[in-house]
Amino acid sequence: MSRFLLALVLAALCRAQNTPALERVLNFEAGPTGDAPTGWGLNNASVSLDNDVVHGGKWAVRIERSPGAGGDFGGISKMIPVDFAGHAIEMRGFLRCQDVTEHMGMWLRLDGEGNSPLGFDSIQRLLVKGTTEWKEYAIKVPASNEGRRLYFGVFVAGSGKVWADDLQLLVDGKPVWEAPKMELPKTVIDSDHEFDGGSRISVSSLSELQIDNLAMLGKVWGFVKYHHPLITSGQRHWDYELFRIVPAILAVPDRAAANAAINKWAAGVGEIAPCTRCARLEQESLQLRPELAWIDDKARLGDNLAATLRKIYANRPVAGTQFYLTKTPGVGNPSFQHELPYAGMRFPDSGFQMLALFRYWNIIEYWFPNRDIIGENWDDVLKQTLPKIVLAKDRDTYQLEMMALIARIHDSHANLWSSLALRPPVGACQLPVNLRFVENQAVVTGYSAEAMENTSGLKVGDVIADLDGVPVAKLVQTWTPYYAASNEPTRLRDIARSMTRGECGAAKLRVFRGTQEVTLQSDRVPLGSLKFSSSHDRPGETYQRLSSEVAYIKMSSIKNVDIPRYIDSAAGTKGLIIDIRNYPSDFVVFTLGQLLVTEKTEFVRFTSGDLANPGAFHWGPPLALNPQKPHYAGKVVILVDEVSQSNAEYTTMAFRSATGATVIGSTTAGADGNVSQIPLPGGLSTMISGIGVFYPDKRPTQRVGIVPDIEVKPTIAGILAGRDELLEAAIAEILKK
Repeated sequence: MSRFLLALVLAALCRAQNTPALERVLNFEAGPTGDAPTGWGLNNASVSLDNDVVHGGKWAVRIERSPGAGGDFGGISKMIPVDFAGHAIEMRGFLRCQDVTEHMGMWLRLDGEGNSPLGFDSIQRLLVKGTTEWKEYAIKVPASNEGRRLYFGVFVAGSGKVWADDLQLLVDGKPVWEAPKMELPKTVIDSDHEFDGGSRISVSSLSELQIDNLAMLGKVWGFVKYHHPLITSGQRHWDYELFRIVPAILAVPDRAAANAAINKWAAGVGEIAPCTRCARLEQESLQLRPELAWIDDKARLGDNLAATLRKIYANRPVAGTQFYLTKTPGVGNPSFQHELPYAGMRFPDSGFQMLALFRYWNIIEYWFPNRDIIGENWDDVLKQTLPKIVLAKDRDTYQLEMMALIARIHDSHANLWSSLALRPPVGACQLPVNLRFVENQAVVTGYSAEAMENTSGLKVGDVIADLDGVPVAKLVQTWTPYYAASNEPTRLRDIARSMTRGECGAAKLRVFRGTQEVTLQSDRVPLGSLKFSSSHDRPGETYQRLSSEVAYIKMSSIKNVDIPRYIDSAAGTKGLIIDIRNYPSDFVVFTLGQLLVTEKTEFVRFTSGDLANPGAFHWGPPLALNPQKPHYAGKVVILVDEVSQSNAEYTTMAFRSATGATVIGSTTAGADGNVSQIPLPGGLSTMISGIGVFYPDKRPTQRVGIVPDIEVKPTIAGILAGRDELLEAAIAEILKK
């Protein structure tokens, strides 16, 4: 494993953080966030804070990897922006280890623009392994005026335990926060301030002609943004260039005049030198082709605009660099940089609201790996949503219209996460019950607050028919446009979680309790007093021996370090039930998956975007599980349902690749792949699934989800009887002859 690859992959999995108390993050005295050390990213290891084995202060970090853990290494990582000057950057820290099979250490990497590596160092060369006591280590890279981000971390390769404590980041021997500040190079975003106070575009109505012309402007604006060399190199403030052309497009009398105005604007961006090494679209690995036939549609664009767009496309940068995004190293999902959130914009502002639509629409058009399975004509969506978003009269209406737009890509990762408080139903209180759609009906499955079983008036198994006089079916129909979900079971899952929210006080309900219809009142209580469960697994310990023949493991509380012990304990059973009706608490794809296979077994492959060919996505090679010991030789049965999402689905894909494995349950959430965050005007934030996730034979998982081998769904009768019908089916599958 090369030292460069080590840093590349670990850096890809950490997030930029600007922690004021960086010293306390480095010495781990900031304490835990959940079970993890505050301020650090985690990768392929079980990581926790230790207050027994420390070098100084109260806490040290402990990193553990068991034999057969996923990947070659794991650890903790962090990134800080390079806003300081100096000659040398040094990382120092105290490490100790126990039973490390390969090596452990610290690493430090300085990156420039576009994540280009400028310097790297690691103690990997010392090959520290086995068991050692506390010792201070140091690594160093030259500082550079070209540096933009500093990545660093602690890792262990192979298996074993590593402790780290009292880390330091020094610039010329002084703590990094005491180093002279360096003014980062300015971009055009820093120098063009014409519209900082507002777009100066005010629209009270839109004609069909204006909608059609603005929609075409939005498409051209996005095409030029990602193809024109002067924009991809960051020489124009492209958001503000939109505001400069919109008034002319609103004023034109017909389509031909709009085309002429757009052409004059696009051609006026700057002269394009003919390419000497021209970009090409690689065909061999191509999974999804850019949808660019429209740039040659002379009947719609006119000869001149079509020629301008074709010239831009033919001379797009071969290097594949983009000012407004990079690809996350080692993963490949887009990282949208230089996309300003304009958090201080004043509403209404038709220009900034239009910008939000155009930015999002074009990100989906060029960088969403699942664009081809949205299920709607994306051009039509642009025209349909344009007047709703541009004409929104206040902040709340704008957010709801953006929420409805985002829901139309049908990606469970893609909610308007910054604005969920506005998603209907709204209110500060909620009934203290857990609901789930079972047999297409809203069923009470439990209680979300202690001591509410006898005071809420609702019983497990009750079917809610009306809420405050409105049929549940009508509520679902009304709210559905605001719920981003890859498929219908996931949408109903999310609606059920918030369905009884509203104003504090009594809610009137009509319910069916068996064959009896009951009308009752139940008090909504403050949300802060409620505890909702997002898992459907079996209560109790992570590992359970259900009988002499059946073992059970649930992923919601799994830890990598415990897996070999669980598999040893399950030895000799006929079958192992792996419950993934939850979200895994640790990344166990390889740690556990490699104990289930007897030979190298491919289980997944990815697609990622092409910076030189926006809108194109290419296949990557399959990933595989390699057999490790202790091997589990019995049957493997995996339980899934609508709460199994993202990492849960990825984990299921790995485990089901074991010979004879059976998946029981119902369709999962259908949203997998590393997510990419998208800032939007008004300080809003959304995400997309940033890479495509497929089976090795190229069958899709997005929207489809994990399709079970044996479909089993809970029933109302089963809930009334307190049964876990999926678990029962799994036991029966293991014990059948």
